[in-house]
Amino acid sequence: MGDAPVDEKPAGDEKSAGGSTAESATESNKAETHEFQAEVSKLLDLMINSLYKEKDIFLRELIANASDACDKLRYAAITEPDLMAGDSDLKVSLALDKEARTLTIADNGIGMNHDDLVQNLGTIARSGTEAFLKQIKGEEGDDPSLIGQFGVGFYSSFMVATRVEVFTRRAGEDTGWRWESKGRGKFSITQDDSATRGARIVLHLRKSEAEFAEEARIRHIVGTYSDHIALPIELAGETLNEGSALWTRSASDISEEQHKEFYHHVSHLPGEPWLTVHMRAEGRIEYTGLVYVPDMRPFDLFDPARKHSVRLYVKRVFISDDCEGLMPGYLRFMRGIVDSNDLPLNISRETLQHNPILAKISSGLVKRILSELEKKAKNDSEGYDLFWRNFGAVLKEGIYEASDQGEKLMKLARFHSLNSEDKWISLADYVANMAEGQEAIYYLSGDAQSGLEKSPQLEGFKSRGIDVLFMTDPVDQFWLPTAADFDDKPFRSITQGSADLDKFEAAKADDDSAAEAEKASDSDMDKLIAMVKLTLGEEVKDVRVSSRLTESPVCLVADEGDVDMHFERLLRQHQQPVMGHKRVLEINPGHSLTTALATLVGKEGASEALEDASHLLLDQARILEGESLPDPASFSRRLASLLTKTLTA
Repeated sequence: MGDAPVDEKPAGDEKSAGGSTAESATESNKAETHEFQAEVSKLLDLMINSLYKEKDIFLRELIANASDACDKLRYAAITEPDLMAGDSDLKVSLALDKEARTLTIADNGIGMNHDDLVQNLGTIARSGTEAFLKQIKGEEGDDPSLIGQFGVGFYSSFMVATRVEVFTRRAGEDTGWRWESKGRGKFSITQDDSATRGARIVLHLRKSEAEFAEEARIRHIVGTYSDHIALPIELAGETLNEGSALWTRSASDISEEQHKEFYHHVSHLPGEPWLTVHMRAEGRIEYTGLVYVPDMRPFDLFDPARKHSVRLYVKRVFISDDCEGLMPGYLRFMRGIVDSNDLPLNISRETLQHNPILAKISSGLVKRILSELEKKAKNDSEGYDLFWRNFGAVLKEGIYEASDQGEKLMKLARFHSLNSEDKWISLADYVANMAEGQEAIYYLSGDAQSGLEKSPQLEGFKSRGIDVLFMTDPVDQFWLPTAADFDDKPFRSITQGSADLDKFEAAKADDDSAAEAEKASDSDMDKLIAMVKLTLGEEVKDVRVSSRLTESPVCLVADEGDVDMHFERLLRQHQQPVMGHKRVLEINPGHSLTTALATLVGKEGASEALEDASHLLLDQARILEGESLPDPASFSRRLASLLTKTLTA
């Protein structure tokens, strides 16, 4: 049964429904040969042909899968007790054969049928697969041990095995199956009615990996990685693990290493937990929570589904790994478990969504997590900065989604700013350092800080020493209007409305040239503004003198009450319907270019040059905002004409 080659393509292959190639079985025990999903093939090729530092991770992954299969059967049996008939003692069994060089991992859990085998062992049903593959191949990172840290479930077995067999029968069904592959692009499925309920995985080890058929080696791996598994792991009739659920133990009885391995078990992420929250609520509602903040971004963090990965248990019985309502979307990066004593075991997913007990559990969890984050921010600012870089954009979603936690989330928020010198600051820090007479929290929105730092709208604030927050996450455009203010100080975009900077004293110029230029421009500036407004017509909403510019000649701003310019660009990028607002063109009265233009107003023969200059000023402002020019050809013609006149004068 175990030696038939599976990598040779049988004659008469045809496309199966799943996109793999499969031979229609004419006999019940005739093998079907399927092709792995493309991502799986890439993954297996990397595993087979590369060197990894942490190969023993494969056993942790297979035992974790077996434990999950038993959890699922225990839950299903609540409503269908017959599923466990004749074998209700759930466990994971290990068997070694040094001579044959095999390692077997078996469970009596839920098991799989034919379709489960094709779906679960032929594809990677996981968001972020491509990003994961890029990282382990070195396109985003160059650590070849990364795949050993991740394990990626069942497929990690090919790090140590030349061939893998799976004998399985799904609970409640009469037909058993045998799955086999050498990890070389294909796998076969054969009906095998000798298979019992659950799954038995046989690894045919490479000669170089014979150590994994040694009892001492297996004992060490189980003790290191799987001691927390809440059902027996047996080898030769002896239970190797402590077998008590980690979350039921006292916090003082759990070592840092045990936390790390349990974190790997529930998160399927490398690294270590950045923050551990272990809580036990007692009273009218009793539940235990053991949840972790990862030290790196999960690949699916920005998946549109926004599902969390905190598992729900009821009286230590697994219920769901993404129970809606247990954890809000803005905390979807959390990993761990919650175990309730008050929810009924036979509760359905539909009933859970509206269960008041679950709502209270969720509220308690959220408050505790945010409280722990607040302590971390206060006691370890450097460590908190790392957290914020990873998850700040997600946490800010809660400011507009969860009105009851909005104020606390704003206190946790961190920002870069004009005056912060690349350090993260809080809103409380900003308010504490506001200029005398400053009544609003100023911010500037854009795609990246490097671009914002060059924005002409900052010039007036910079010259007066007034700080401006940089808002570079798309989510900022949603929570800012919702929050409206912080500590009774309203948020105000510096690209909307008038800057109102005249009440703040600007730094004095080093010489009199700037003052002379400003003085010279006063008499004719109103005429220039009127001429530019007349020339541009409907292209702009208004033209006015700017108090926010000190170095650039012009800039564009949104009028009071209009949509922020960056937000409008974001909506367009995502093909959302936008009512295009005309912008206000602001002119710097102290710039040498605008003062020179002002002196030309009314002079004979200058009208054509002033008209061209008006359009060039508007296009220059558009370019500074990163906007495309509506008429590049006209811009090029006017610029060429201006350069020609200048060079031939």
